[in-house]
Amino acid sequence: MDFTSIHNYYEHLVIDYIQTKVIPETEHRDEEFLLDVACYALSKLPARYMRHEIDMAFYLDSKERDKISHEVEKSIKDALKYIGKNNRYKINE
Repeated sequence: MDFTSIHNYYEHLVIDYIQTKVIPETEHRDEEFLLDVACYALSKLPARYMRHEIDMAFYLDSKERDKISHEVEKSIKDALKYIGKNNRYKINE
């Protein structure tokens, strides 16, 4: 049995947000930092598993989509602050 089609809906949203909003504004951060931000943010969001992305489009109303978008944005901003405080990532400016 192949379970690879099962994934957390928030994964796509977090990765997309990081790629479109965070990376363009944080050129000085490396891949390791951004991966840690994604993991931290995902660990703070609820799990919402699905098999097909299209299924979520039909089951979510606009209020719920907006709520999820705000949750993702807040979680990533919190993760950027938390991970950014880690000495491993501090940058001498």
